[in-house]
Amino acid sequence: METEVKRYPEELLGFLNACPSVYHAVENLSNRLANAGFRHLSEEERYDLAPGDKCFVTRNGSSLIAFAIPKTPDPAFRVVAAHGDSPMLKLKPQPELRENGFLRLNVEAYGGGLWYTWLDRPLTLAGRVLGLEGGKLCERLVAPDRDLLLIPSLAIHMDRSANENLQLNLQRHLLPVLGLLDAGVPVSGVRASSAGKMPGIGSLPLSEKLPAVEGGSAPDAAVSPFFRLLSEETGFAPEDILSYDLFLANRQKAVQWGADGEFISGPRIDNLECTFAAFHGFLEANGRDISVFCVFDNEEVGSATRQGAAATFLRDNLQRIAEELGMSREGYLRAVARGFMVSEDNAHSIHPGWPEKADPICRPLPNKGIVLKHHAGQRYATDAVSAAVFKRICRLHDIPWQEFANRSDMCGGSTLGNISSTRVPLRTVDIGLAQLAMHSAFETAGTKDTAWMEVFAKAFYEVESLGM
Repeated sequence: METEVKRYPEELLGFLNACPSVYHAVENLSNRLANAGFRHLSEEERYDLAPGDKCFVTRNGSSLIAFAIPKTPDPAFRVVAAHGDSPMLKLKPQPELRENGFLRLNVEAYGGGLWYTWLDRPLTLAGRVLGLEGGKLCERLVAPDRDLLLIPSLAIHMDRSANENLQLNLQRHLLPVLGLLDAGVPVSGVRASSAGKMPGIGSLPLSEKLPAVEGGSAPDAAVSPFFRLLSEETGFAPEDILSYDLFLANRQKAVQWGADGEFISGPRIDNLECTFAAFHGFLEANGRDISVFCVFDNEEVGSATRQGAAATFLRDNLQRIAEELGMSREGYLRAVARGFMVSEDNAHSIHPGWPEKADPICRPLPNKGIVLKHHAGQRYATDAVSAAVFKRICRLHDIPWQEFANRSDMCGGSTLGNISSTRVPLRTVDIGLAQLAMHSAFETAGTKDTAWMEVFAKAFYEVESLGM
């Protein structure tokens, strides 16, 4: 285990840095699965499955289900599910807002973020762009490797109460600056020099400067710096760019820190840390039942989409697997009834500055083991039976765990376990890894917990009996 712990920070930090959006996360995982010998299926075509097959399927480019079919007879379903999205600021259509001498991009909130943490940070864009190429509709992922944007805070001299009572309006205060109007706007292709300064700021020639347009209306794509930027990143002509799903992305790289290197911090630790650990456990496992690994999108906005946990994505694919293996309807229902789901989503650590916000007894810490999550109102799907199954596996493999419940007078968050189990009625346990600054632009967790989660995931797939 000590060797596993030592190798994890570097690999996990690399994964965090490679996945600035949910689309990049699914592409990254898809490539890793293909390299590991998994066959990529399309929901539009027949699956043609047999015992021993290893396959994966994606939906919307933002959700993924991978599975491995054993050669044992009458298998059940064992599922580990996580989500790949995070609270971010998403671009609206017609994003260029030109007023007061600045060119800003119009954004709106995706999920419930700590929006003040996005101020005064170098940002870029990340997501997907759709356009025409040779008359055909094509999709490209983008994440420009440069500091493009920044949301400036207001000087303390202009708001003396900011340290006591900062109030941010999403429409007014959280729109990122892309450039200046009166001195020209940044041209795509400008890069930082070796000294870290922008050479010439890259103004457009006078003949190409944007006209002063009332805020909100979009300029022609051919002279729009935003669309010229997307054109350079995708290869589409500016006028052939049709649509996009783009988010602001934090440019600060994930890091390991602390007196003994005991912490990691980075963007989107919730929930890429659990995704990373569960994925490696899935790859390494030699499952006794049908091993299923899921990454859902849109958990941060309620999961009620065709690629979310509330959709038919999991149910559709489990049913198709059953049918391809020759199971009857009765056989499928038995495989579900004997199955089990582990819902993985990060959990709240007790905070050193606000310990009163935690339950007086259930107070998880980073590097103290996997967090088992409970909620009487079923925001988490854990019950006595699923908790016992989880603890039994942990005991068998010497995996430390701790338990979380909210203060009784506070309303906490929720996750995908209880949502997904209403579509596929698998017995479900909700677990996670303790972290600080959840939903910040830069979150913090412990270095050891990821390895324990991988060990648990592998053990869950391989344990001979779940003991139910």
